[in-house]
Amino acid sequence: MSPIFVVQEHWATHHHYDFRLEMDSVLKSWAIPKDIPLERGIKRLAINVEDHALEYADFEGEIPPGEYGAGKVLIWDKGTYELIERSENKIKFKLYGTKLKGTYQLIKFKGTNQWLLMRLE
Repeated sequence: MSPIFVVQEHWATHHHYDFRLEMDSVLKSWAIPKDIPLERGIKRLAINVEDHALEYADFEGEIPPGEYGAGKVLIWDKGTYELIERSENKIKFKLYGTKLKGTYQLIKFKGTNQWLLMRLE
């Protein structure tokens, strides 16, 4: 069975997208302050945040005021992916979603929780 990915559009303090990949029995997660790159060559900042339980991949709704991440959450895209390469500073994968299809990679900035998300093909 292929691992899943999900992108949740999140209206919290600041509108952003939560990009999540199923890895190591959890959803590895990154907050993307701008839109998700749909075309080759576009790079977006991706801030690594805490892992989420796999069940969270289906969450849509309102996180109540006063709770972490308060605001509206909608699933923007969801599907499966194929892991091509994974190291401490790079994750390369092919997405099979409704909106996101193609090869992407995340590259980590040394010494930070910041990554670059980009579409390769």
